[in-house]
Amino acid sequence: MDLRPRAWRVTPALRDVLQKPYGERLEIAALKSIDQASLITVGDVVSLTAWEEGVRPFVCIYDGLTERREMTGFALLVQKSGEPVQRVSNPAGTISQELMGALRNAFETRERTIIHVEGEEDMATLACMLLAPAGMSIVYGWPGQGMMLVTTTADTQGTAEELWKQLEELE
Repeated sequence: MDLRPRAWRVTPALRDVLQKPYGERLEIAALKSIDQASLITVGDVVSLTAWEEGVRPFVCIYDGLTERREMTGFALLVQKSGEPVQRVSNPAGTISQELMGALRNAFETRERTIIHVEGEEDMATLACMLLAPAGMSIVYGWPGQGMMLVTTTADTQGTAEELWKQLEELE
C-alpha cells in the first residue's frame, strides 16, 4: 500500500460508513487497566480523561476542540507539563502526510508523543488503526456515547486497509 501521497480525504460514501463507531465502549475506570506503553488516545476529552485518571498514553492526539467547540483543558495540562508537543496540520475530513509522518515516527522510535493537530483530528483513529503495531489500544471519543476502544490486530488493520482504499488521494 502506497502511503506516500500528499494527503487523503474522506469520500461521501465513506463518510456514511464512518458515522458508525468501531470497537467497543470503554468505561473510564477501565482506562487504568490498559498498559500505558500501548495506549493511544485520540481527542481532547479522551486525552484529558486519561491524564486526569493518572494514565499517560504512549501517543495523545488532540486539536483543542470538542464537538467543534473550543476545548482548552487538555492543552493547558500539556502546556503545564512542559512535555514536547509535535504540531501538525490536518484539515477536517482528511489525513495529512504530516499527521501520518508524526504517527510513523512515534511507532518507529517508540518515543512517547503528544500531537497537536491544527485543523481536526477526526480521522486520526483510522490512521492509528492502520499504522500502530499489533496489540496497541486506541481509545477515541464518540460524541454522545463516551469512549470507544479498538485494539490493533490483523483484523482491525485489515479493516483499516479496506477503508483506506476508499479514501481519495490528494496531490
